[in-house]
Amino acid sequence: MKITLDQIKELRERTGVGVNAVREALESSEGDMDKAVKYLREKGMAKAEKRKGKVASNGIIGTYIHPNKKVVVTVEVACETDFAAKSEDFTKFANDIALHIAATSPKFITVKSINKDILTAEFNAAEQGLDGKPEKIRETIVNGKLEKFYKENVLLKQSLFTDESKTVEDYLNELIAKTGEKVQITQFHKFQVSESNLDANLDAEEEEVIEE
Repeated sequence: MKITLDQIKELRERTGVGVNAVREALESSEGDMDKAVKYLREKGMAKAEKRKGKVASNGIIGTYIHPNKKVVVTVEVACETDFAAKSEDFTKFANDIALHIAATSPKFITVKSINKDILTAEFNAAEQGLDGKPEKIRETIVNGKLEKFYKENVLLKQSLFTDESKTVEDYLNELIAKTGEKVQITQFHKFQVSESNLDANLDAEEEEVIEE
């Protein structure tokens, strides 16, 4: 079937990838937009798999500062070359992820980075109350609870704050497809002024004033 310019434009706006990749995806999916998006995501995942052995020795720090100045997030995103690190897409990705972290407060970057003791505790908690149920049903329920835990706490498994139609991992794979490089989120830090800390500081200031 003939691929129209409107279809190409729409898919580019949804995914941000180049014209040739968009045309290829639309032709492969026979013009089905959702299938084309899925095609591009899978292609991004395939490229990510190929780049796993590469060394990501360059990169940038993405940042987010909340307007009230009480929340600050920094996230390190690494890649293979300084050229990719300085690109507009790379900078946007890093800052988008910093905003995402500010909004969702993940505890881990990947499932593999979860401490074994924590993972064991979550597994045991998921199994509680399932005694007597058939093995397949128990397995389905436990896996479902663990997936829920991952989506709430693992950065790459979370729905992207700025576009819930995809996960952070999907967004990462899109960047890998664009740059052709290995890209990793290597670390992040969230600093937040809690109300309890503010109250404690205010109380301390009041005591100092009284003493004077």
